[in-house]
Amino acid sequence: MVALTRIYTRGGDRGRTSLGDGTRVAKHSPRVEAYGTVDEANAAIGLARLHTEGEADAMLARIQNDLFDLGADLCRPGGEADDGRLRVIDGQVERLEREIDALNAELSPLRSFVLPGGTPAAAFLHLARTVVRRAERLVVALSESEAVNPAVIRYLNRLSDHLFVLARWLNDKGAGDVLWVPGAHR
Repeated sequence: MVALTRIYTRGGDRGRTSLGDGTRVAKHSPRVEAYGTVDEANAAIGLARLHTEGEADAMLARIQNDLFDLGADLCRPGGEADDGRLRVIDGQVERLEREIDALNAELSPLRSFVLPGGTPAAAFLHLARTVVRRAERLVVALSESEAVNPAVIRYLNRLSDHLFVLARWLNDKGAGDVLWVPGAHR
């Protein structure tokens, strides 16, 4: 378990930070941008949780914990899933897929694109989904120059789908979705 006795260290006062292996990098490095954006997505999910309960809240609580695992994975250079470090695993991706399938089975098919909105929980999940997509883009870009655990990319890809489907489910199983009407205000 992590024990934080001091919150500030002054170690980042010159624009550098330490990765999980102790390597010092610029705070704007691609790796720090990637796991920082994952943290931002986690915060947006926290906002959604202010408006959820029951099964949806339990899913989001697991996802928030997974995102800390994912951040720990990203903050340590190297992409080998079996190197003894905390890494995202395919089982976490598969759990998201099972949950997506169960939620989606209760939704009517889409006939239009969905605009972010509806219930407060759904609106915050749409915000979180877009932040997850940005994190995914950053991780993919990082993976082109540095080793990244491929399960991280799969997890983020599936998570954005999960948040979309859960937002619809929380919008009265899609009945409360705000649908795009192409050209409605020309």
